[in-house]
Amino acid sequence: MMMQMQTSIRDVLEADAKRIDQALDRLLPGAGEEPVSIHRAMRHSVFAGGKRLRPALCMEAARMIAGDPSARTEERRLEGIEDLGSAIEMLHTYSLIHDDLPALDNDDLRRGKPTCHVAYGEAIAILAGDALQTQAYEVLARMRCSAAQTVEIVRTIAQATGTVGGMIGGQVMDLEGETQKPTAKMVEAIHRAKTGALIRASLVSGGIYAGGLTEDVTRLHEFGSKAGLAFQIVDDVLDVTQSSEQLGKTAGKDVASDKATWPAVYGIEQSRKDAQRLIAEAFSQLDQYGDRADGLKMLAKYLVERSH
Repeated sequence: MMMQMQTSIRDVLEADAKRIDQALDRLLPGAGEEPVSIHRAMRHSVFAGGKRLRPALCMEAARMIAGDPSARTEERRLEGIEDLGSAIEMLHTYSLIHDDLPALDNDDLRRGKPTCHVAYGEAIAILAGDALQTQAYEVLARMRCSAAQTVEIVRTIAQATGTVGGMIGGQVMDLEGETQKPTAKMVEAIHRAKTGALIRASLVSGGIYAGGLTEDVTRLHEFGSKAGLAFQIVDDVLDVTQSSEQLGKTAGKDVASDKATWPAVYGIEQSRKDAQRLIAEAFSQLDQYGDRADGLKMLAKYLVERSH
């Protein structure tokens, strides 16, 4: 059973990643387009080998809400969903470029390759992150869904990447937390904002795109809140249990930087248990969707069972 699940999740991730990579290649300026330096830097980070988890969550949420993907009406409702997923991946990559900068986490390895500022210099890296953010919103503005859906998706994603309970606010709390003794309240606030908010927004925006009702969006919001926190808890555990080669980024950075992490407060074993509990609670939000939720549950389970 476990082997079947691993094969299935690998197939899903590979198929979704291929679809997103094709869309990203189409949506981003070409490497030879002037100014060449910024476009090559953007592509360096975007195509550095990410698993495309957030776009996959977005697309799987949309499939669940739309219903049977083999039915022509549901298929039409999902046309262009890869552009939404690609915009989310651009925003995620922009955050990684900036997170790796000397002024923040000062890392030289990301996804197993030199970070953007190492490869292209700090100034171009800053601008590459900025450019990916603006490109993402240009893509979102052209989505093939209704104007009302577009506005709600843009609002959802902008809030998730902003300062109040969003990614940037979480980054600030993370930086300031380095000078304080970590507490349970602090760590949860950082994780829900810095990492969890964009994961939650990926799921919610996929549901909106597929025409989800208010109650569908609410369930996806709750599912994403728990799954996003579980994802970051596992990330914290992997940072102290895996090598840099396994992670594709510098291992042990959290401990070296005195980061506020879940293991720092609860220990490794309790952290693993907490991640499993959160995923089980997240699954309960999807009970009414029956088999249609299997793909999304499979992805969420992968979030807490991955090794890198």
